[in-house]
Amino acid sequence: MYLIFDTETTGLPKRWDAPLTDSENWPRCIQIAWQIHDASGALISHEDYLIQPDGYTIPFDSEQIHGISTALAEAEGAPLEEVLEKFHAALNQVDFVVGHNVSFDRNIMSAEYLRSGLEDVLENKAIIDTCTEETAQLCQLPGGRGGKYKLPTLSELYHFLFQENFTEAHNATADVEATTRAFLELLRKDQIHPNAYENQADQTREIKQIATPFRLIGLSHQNLKEASSKLKRKVASQSPSSTTSVDPLLAEAPFVHLHNHSQFSVLQATSRINQLVEAAAKDNMPAIAITDHGNLMGAFHFIKAISKHNEEQEEGQKIKPIVGCEFYVCEDHKDKTRRDDGYQIVFLAKNKQGYHNLAKLTSAAYVDGFYYVPRIDRKLVEQHKDHLIVLTGNTYGEVPSKILNVGDRQAEEALQWWHGQFGEDLYLELMRHGEEGEDRANEVMVQFSKKYTIPLIASNNTYYTQKEEANAHDILLCVKEGEKQATPIGRGRGFRYGFPNQEYYFKTADQMKEIFQDLPEAILNIQQLVDKIEPFVLSRDVLLPKFAIPEAYQVEVDPDGKKGENNYLRYLTYQGAKERYPELTSDIQERIDFELDVIANTGYPGYFLIVQDFIAAARDMDVSVGPGRGSAAGSVVAYCLKITNIDPIKYDLLFERFLNPDRVSMPDIDIDFDDEGRGRVMDYVIEKYGANQVAQIITYGTMAAKSSIRDTARVLDLPLGEADRIAKLLPNMKLGKIFSLSDQELKKNLRADELLKVNEIKNLADEDSLAGQTIQQAKVLEGSLRNTGTHACGVIITPDDITQFVPVATAKDSDLYVTQFDNSVVEDAGLLKMDFLGLKTLTLIKDTVKLVKYKHNIDLDPDTFPLDDEKTYALFQRGETVGIFQYESAGMQKYLKDLKPTVFADLIAMNALYRPGPLEYIPSFVDRKNGKEEISFDLPEMAEYLEETYGITVYQEQVMLLSQKLAGFTKGEADVLRKAMGKKIFALLQKLKPQFIEGGKSNGHPAAVLEKIWKDWEAFAAYAFNKSHSTCYAWIGYQTAYLKAHYPAEYMAAVLSNNMNDIKQVTFFMEECRRMGLKVLGPDVNESFYKFTVNDQHAIRFGMGAVKGVGRGAVETIIEHRKQGKFSSIFDLTQRIDLRAANKKALENLTLAGGMDSFGNTHRAQYFNPDGDGITFLEKAIRYGAKHQESLNSSQTNLFGEDSDHQVEEIKIPLCESWGTLERLKQEKEVVGIYLSAHPLDDFKREMKHFSSAPLTVLSDLDPLVNRELSFGGIVNAVDHRISKTGKGWAIFQLEDFADQYEFKIFGEEYLKYRHFLIPNGFIRLRVKVVEGWRNRETGKLGAPRMQFNGFEMLHDTLANNVKRLTLQLEINQLSEDRVAKISEIIRSFKGEKPLMVDVFHAEEKIKLSLPSRKQKVQVTNEFLQLLEEEELSYKLN
Repeated sequence: MYLIFDTETTGLPKRWDAPLTDSENWPRCIQIAWQIHDASGALISHEDYLIQPDGYTIPFDSEQIHGISTALAEAEGAPLEEVLEKFHAALNQVDFVVGHNVSFDRNIMSAEYLRSGLEDVLENKAIIDTCTEETAQLCQLPGGRGGKYKLPTLSELYHFLFQENFTEAHNATADVEATTRAFLELLRKDQIHPNAYENQADQTREIKQIATPFRLIGLSHQNLKEASSKLKRKVASQSPSSTTSVDPLLAEAPFVHLHNHSQFSVLQATSRINQLVEAAAKDNMPAIAITDHGNLMGAFHFIKAISKHNEEQEEGQKIKPIVGCEFYVCEDHKDKTRRDDGYQIVFLAKNKQGYHNLAKLTSAAYVDGFYYVPRIDRKLVEQHKDHLIVLTGNTYGEVPSKILNVGDRQAEEALQWWHGQFGEDLYLELMRHGEEGEDRANEVMVQFSKKYTIPLIASNNTYYTQKEEANAHDILLCVKEGEKQATPIGRGRGFRYGFPNQEYYFKTADQMKEIFQDLPEAILNIQQLVDKIEPFVLSRDVLLPKFAIPEAYQVEVDPDGKKGENNYLRYLTYQGAKERYPELTSDIQERIDFELDVIANTGYPGYFLIVQDFIAAARDMDVSVGPGRGSAAGSVVAYCLKITNIDPIKYDLLFERFLNPDRVSMPDIDIDFDDEGRGRVMDYVIEKYGANQVAQIITYGTMAAKSSIRDTARVLDLPLGEADRIAKLLPNMKLGKIFSLSDQELKKNLRADELLKVNEIKNLADEDSLAGQTIQQAKVLEGSLRNTGTHACGVIITPDDITQFVPVATAKDSDLYVTQFDNSVVEDAGLLKMDFLGLKTLTLIKDTVKLVKYKHNIDLDPDTFPLDDEKTYALFQRGETVGIFQYESAGMQKYLKDLKPTVFADLIAMNALYRPGPLEYIPSFVDRKNGKEEISFDLPEMAEYLEETYGITVYQEQVMLLSQKLAGFTKGEADVLRKAMGKKIFALLQKLKPQFIEGGKSNGHPAAVLEKIWKDWEAFAAYAFNKSHSTCYAWIGYQTAYLKAHYPAEYMAAVLSNNMNDIKQVTFFMEECRRMGLKVLGPDVNESFYKFTVNDQHAIRFGMGAVKGVGRGAVETIIEHRKQGKFSSIFDLTQRIDLRAANKKALENLTLAGGMDSFGNTHRAQYFNPDGDGITFLEKAIRYGAKHQESLNSSQTNLFGEDSDHQVEEIKIPLCESWGTLERLKQEKEVVGIYLSAHPLDDFKREMKHFSSAPLTVLSDLDPLVNRELSFGGIVNAVDHRISKTGKGWAIFQLEDFADQYEFKIFGEEYLKYRHFLIPNGFIRLRVKVVEGWRNRETGKLGAPRMQFNGFEMLHDTLANNVKRLTLQLEINQLSEDRVAKISEIIRSFKGEKPLMVDVFHAEEKIKLSLPSRKQKVQVTNEFLQLLEEEELSYKLN
């Protein structure tokens, strides 16, 4: 006998693994139905009952599913005891209990029995489930976990068995009837085999004999939803109708939005902070709150924006900022064994102390509680609840959520806890977005408000500012979830998250009052809450961590420790000065004292002590430290403390450019460390100050114009090609700006070609097409926060636990805390920020110094390189600055050749001038340097400071010094002038100009000349550069050039090592090595190290670390065991090295890269020869080595140290053919990323040079190439021949040249005509024409440009097919009888059909004579051209 049953409940358990005795966890049963059938499937009886709720209510969300309201269950339900008794009696009649997903229903009923103090009668019953892996395999529905089929729902199983739809699910009576039919049919067909049967064949024999499918038994089912609705209508008709009169106080009452999300609720809101402030101001709201999800990232920006607004307002118009946060409050924020996002509760800070508590909570949420979302729990709330106001939140808040999902009693218990914690600072938050669930929750919360006298508050939980932005907000949610907007909103598989309507915007006060006119107190109570808020600011002076100074320098009465710090700083400075300056002149002492006085007055001695401390520590740890960076290099104190390494007095660098004595501002010293040692310096700082006082700085990744287009297009399902085309139309300008600027302004700001593209974007945006929608919505989303990251170099150090000063979070790529405030505000928030920059060039210099020591035993000190080295300046003058820091661009090389620098000042100036703006002054600078233009000064007094730059104002420091000399400006005023000019602060310039003119006149200078100087400064000072920074970086550049000039091989090896992870850069620098005549050899286990090195023949040896799959451990064991002597063979290698560190893959890849080539007696193919038994020779050699090591380590060595008879025999090296060049090179590229020993196209370099019009790199952007014909040569790397839907052939093929590779697609007749050329590893040349894209017939728009193929040929045939004639180019001074005879001999050897021309020219006189050869014609082949090149004869092919 079988009992098939089903239940309807008040919801789902919070924890599925909770014990059945946990009555709060397991939902209540509100309906049960069962049917009893005998062994033949015949119906014995059926029952169904609604159950009267006893001390609980049926949640709204459950009612939405099954339709049973509390009122219906109370009216028509039976007492639970009665139902349990009847169910018990039914169970006693049967052998098996059956259901669909029956374990849930079994647990529900077992929990009810235990709750009633009865025995669990289901505990020992044999259970059969129709929802199992077996039925999943039967239905084969995709979407299960781990790639399996998903478990079928009852409806899906029913449809599979009977090909009929079953739509009455979630009514227990109907579900039982359908389950019974499905179960019996499964038995009849022998498609289910439960473990509950002892002998299924016997126990189901009768059912299997039934010939026809089972039918439903024909029960009539009550429509529970309709019955509940009918009851509600009846109750509503009986209650007296009331007319709502509008409270007269409501019209005058202020309204404030207390629940708003900004873009800092990452990918969940579109409202910008300035939008929220503007909206509040526009509606004359007296306050506004920010309550982002889980974080305070926007708090500082929010208060700052409101403060800025309030500056321009009268007292009555000012806005009060309310800082809050919507926290996820879960059971245990540290429990990460299961997902528990908790409830969303809104917290508002009453004052600054409240804000600090919010910071503590959000920090804990990220640091300890982050699991899917940042979470806190009740314990944390109890610890940090002071000075906070709590709103119960939206329908995901604990009280509303429990009303809707669990029950009114549980919601009331939750409310009691919150009320107990916050008392009069707890508010019941009501929202009305036109959703039934909200209305149901509000109804109960209004009752709670009356019962506990907790005030009500009206809010709108805003996520966007304007209603029109609702669609853009929905797109943003899709970006977050990775969904398409077309996916329907809902829960479960096949649905996506989204808001139910478009009402979550920043409504006006009048709109909110109208919505809540029947509950005026929800509006009126807002003022009472706002009155509790005390405004506060988050900006403050920087707080420095306490620096421990020796007792000898401490002062007794020194509350802030500054006097002692100043004493110790003075001592350290003068100690350093003795080392830096052999003679401490009065001028130097005066400068030091001036700087120390400014530092003392501004109150930052501790800053210098902290910086010098960790820089000294860095030097002790052998970490390279840069000579300085930025304006800090102008400080003599910094120079004496060895913070910087450039003498400011020698180079006229100014301290006040760094720290203005007339204004107190935080000094900012950025420090360069070698990029490999930077981490160790940070570890030192963490150890010194404590991990809880050090943090990195967060960065906000925003949607730029192009990414907002691409993200929106993805969500709207705009074709990828179209999205890419629109994105490429965008110039380097924000979308918002494109649509806000006038046509005239756009014309002024954009190039002609950019303007055409922008106009196309604007036209597209006006269309009612998918592309138009994409642009319009992307415009709204532009600038949205997409993700957070970590600042590359910024580090925060605080005096105490960091969470006392700033909220923190965690980051994936950092073990440190990360501030929730970004770089733009951390200093304003009072945090000490240090920039620890990793400079690759310092590592490069360090590596070169090590290589020189290793190869030549010479100790180099880059800080002592002479600044008058002829070899170094010769390198600059030739423009051979590839790989030279700051001087390696092609433009810079050109200007260096023109300038021909001879002194360090030239290099400093070039470093400052080579940037947009001052670039136009370089020709004049060059001409003045080389005597082609007169060096003149407006006033003779200016020569002192402008002489080194040939009369041109290049540096900001020159403006500062001249303003002091000519017009008597103070040091502070000179810095203000510098800042005003640099930042184009015209109001300040207008104020300073009269002071300059009058000051200059009083010093006897003509007013007209002063006017001219001022005008020149105004034009140029905006571009003038910081000399301190330029000097420091010119010095690093000079050091790299010195090393390249004197130790070229070692330097280029270091350059290659430091670009090892960028294979394109490696290729580029290898080309430079070839130009310099340096050989770059492949890796070799007998010579290579991890990085690139130089061998005894002064060739650069490839680093083994650059080979894929070869880790540092493998390299280290090879190097370590090589110390005993070079490896003589693969056997010798595998016998000696640690084969755990250097595994099979590492040795295979080293072999393919040529690392074993030095073993002379083998070639690469032999190592991979399986030699009949399927095991490669290399693998055998590895096994041989392993056995040999095992043998040495075993006890088979006798007492006399002689090996026992057990010996491992060497394996014979199998003979086989060596790989061809192409095969060898392909293998090299596979493991290294580039061709090492040669390039497949080397045999065709002349064809590539003369008959390939452009490298493949130009094809990355086809737009500028439209209507151009191009030719490309290369090797075909891959070909994929395909058939289209219409049955026509086409192909994708990848062509590679010396610089890049490109994927071509060829269709139609072109494919049929040229497909025979498309052979893998074929060498071909093709001619193409780039033409306009196809025009869309519907829209008339052009698609992306496309390629038209005009010809294919084999590269072998290129010279024969394309050379029309050959022209020899002969310099008359190089001609002699012997040379002419040699030329004649070569030409006679290659007689052919191609005309020969001879151009004889005189280079100095610039005379050329072209002579056609009437008798001689030649055959142009590679051999012929090779001979011409060997004889150094120039030629031209036409």
